[in-house]
Amino acid sequence: MRALAVEGLTKAYPRFTLDKVSLTLEQGRIMGLIGKNGAGKSTLLKSLLHLVSPDAGTITLLGRPFPEGELESRQELGVVLGGIDFYRHKRLDAITAVTRRFYRRWDEKACRRYMEAFELDGRKRVGELSAGMRVKYLIALALSHGARLFLFDEPTSGLDPVSRDELLELFRALTAGGERSILFSTHITSDLDRCADDVAYLRGGRLLACGEKAEFIRSFRHLRTPEDRDELSLEEIMVRAERRSVHV
Repeated sequence: MRALAVEGLTKAYPRFTLDKVSLTLEQGRIMGLIGKNGAGKSTLLKSLLHLVSPDAGTITLLGRPFPEGELESRQELGVVLGGIDFYRHKRLDAITAVTRRFYRRWDEKACRRYMEAFELDGRKRVGELSAGMRVKYLIALALSHGARLFLFDEPTSGLDPVSRDELLELFRALTAGGERSILFSTHITSDLDRCADDVAYLRGGRLLACGEKAEFIRSFRHLRTPEDRDELSLEEIMVRAERRSVHV
């Protein structure tokens, strides 16, 4: 089953347009969303969550049309968009108690299990957590209500190398059973080298390329120079593609 299907998604602003974006994410896979600042990554993710209303196109989340099936779909979504805006002085236990009220399939035993596995102390306040631990806390909440699709906006941004490595390992573990899928945007293309199955590249609001990672890389062989003996890295692809667009 497809975890996510987007067809012709369009959202126009006075100075920017997300233009006819189409992509699919199969169940059990991790898709990395790349593109420079202003390419439309956050607009795409917010459109998928109905935080902004698309002007055209269709979205299917976990087999349900969106936003018609929004209420049911949200029961199975885990989301981290940008900064984590919980009250810094609130304890995790207090936030968890509020969160569980919104989910019919909340599993308290699972919540305690994930909190322990991620070394999260419910008595701590949000302000006492590192950026990596805050992301892990949101993942723990999502797993506690049975999330099957995770949407992350720059989840590894600002993390130290050790914390980033731990989070990427967690991403692989989440999808290992084939039931959960992840779509996450990032500027750190080396993260995708580590954990992505598929890559989608937005440039200027348009989807430049999307596909299985190895095929995606091969599709940019035209950017290689005579000095390049190996396939280009994702970082090299993005840098060369952006530079070429500037000179066109």
